[in-house]
Amino acid sequence: MSIPVLRARWLTATFVNWSFRPESVQALLPDELVVDEYEGAAWVGFTPFVMADVRFPGLPAAVPGLPSFAETNLRTYVRRRDGRDGLWFLSIAVACPVMLAARAVGVPYSPGGLGVRADGDSVSYAGSRWTDRASYRLVVRPGDPIEPTERDVWLTSRWRAYTRRLGMIWATPVEHEPWPLADAAVDVLEQTLTGTAGLPAPLGEPVVHFSEGVRHVRIGPSTPCAAGPGPGSS
Repeated sequence: MSIPVLRARWLTATFVNWSFRPESVQALLPDELVVDEYEGAAWVGFTPFVMADVRFPGLPAAVPGLPSFAETNLRTYVRRRDGRDGLWFLSIAVACPVMLAARAVGVPYSPGGLGVRADGDSVSYAGSRWTDRASYRLVVRPGDPIEPTERDVWLTSRWRAYTRRLGMIWATPVEHEPWPLADAAVDVLEQTLTGTAGLPAPLGEPVVHFSEGVRHVRIGPSTPCAAGPGPGSS
């Protein structure tokens, strides 16, 4: 990565991933991207977390970053036709209006009322987007730390995000330490995000992980991707 444009901490994260038929997800992607499959399925992740200490690089430690705020994304796992993998965000709700500036490079941020609360042995997330009233409520009980499987890593560790702007695909690189993952039991899961995005019912129950977070996030500049081979090219 070149010099990052932002640094942050991503804390109190829960990963809820459902499997779908690949064609159901492919229909929601731009032509330049294809579904990245795991064991023959496409996956869509619902990920609420807390953004903390968002700051420009080079600021002295004495200068505070933005106040902590909640963010929730609905994302899927994709590849460019040159094989480079990454995330495609179907939606992102955020409780900090400043972050809406990222719309300039196509990041689909929407303002909303969001909250994250720890209560005893459970963590509760709730939110509603102001633009279309899509909403969610999630209560999980984090369990013991796990040694991530290949699928766990595949679902949680991606190092670039793709967006579309001005008729082009843009890539934004991300670096951070590996997510420390734990099992998580779901007490409550209610959401309208997937239906609002145009997805059918998933193929089965979700795969759920909890993480206390990563504390050394570096987000690089977004750059346009060179045009690659079109659909159907080998």
